[in-house]
Amino acid sequence: MSPISKGLASFAVAAALSLPAGAQVLTQKNVSVAMAQTIANAALAQCESMGFKVSVTVLDRDGLAVVMLRGDGAGLHTPEGSDRKAYTARAYSSPSANFAKRVTTEPNYAPAIQYHRVLALAGGLPIKAGNEVIGAVGVSGSPGKDDVCAQAGIDKVADQLK
Repeated sequence: MSPISKGLASFAVAAALSLPAGAQVLTQKNVSVAMAQTIANAALAQCESMGFKVSVTVLDRDGLAVVMLRGDGAGLHTPEGSDRKAYTARAYSSPSANFAKRVTTEPNYAPAIQYHRVLALAGGLPIKAGNEVIGAVGVSGSPGKDDVCAQAGIDKVADQLK
């Protein structure tokens, strides 16, 4: 074997050995634009049918906004509220109401309320495909009914989340 061939063979072996064990391509479920639009529109329609003017935000699995709707006449604060509620639900993989309860009942957890994008109010729900959280929806502007509207959005796509 020539010195060049030996060098190339050594390089190939070294390169192969330097790869992380089990390196693989990840496949992850996520919220599509079409699904996010369906969820947001259904949540908005539910709140409107109850007489509330709200904003709705749907985030993907990475906590990034896919859709944000500000309903006609919704308050200026509602877009931010819906985003932060959705982010809280996504970050903690549970309803934002659970986060709100936890920061008030667990003293060691209370400082988490200082995080920039979380909001300790009901109205944010995780979107799950099976047991996997693939996004979240947040609703703001319907006092005490934000979770109802968010759930209506998720219910609209429930058959796609199995």
